[in-house]
Amino acid sequence: MTSFDNREHAFEAKFAHDAEMQFRAEARRNKLVGLWAAALLGKTGEEADAYALSVIAADFEEAGIEDVVRKVAADLAGKASEDEVRAQVGALLAVAKSQLMAEF
Repeated sequence: MTSFDNREHAFEAKFAHDAEMQFRAEARRNKLVGLWAAALLGKTGEEADAYALSVIAADFEEAGIEDVVRKVAADLAGKASEDEVRAQVGALLAVAKSQLMAEF
């Protein structure tokens, strides 16, 4: 194997790793958003966990965060606006990334 092949393989491995970490961070962020929204809805324990899983599942409807924002804002009708949900999504992505970095 040439050094060019080695570099190409290393770049491909890094790209795959970065994509996996981004996916994990977004899923963790969605869980944290779900737990935040569940607390606003007065849900605790297993009920809160189930709601957080529904938020994670909502993210697979379309690319980007708009599907999550729509779901959570609709569920929180009157308790938080779409802008507040977007702010939480942004803030909790940083939290999710730091949690993942601490695990690895």
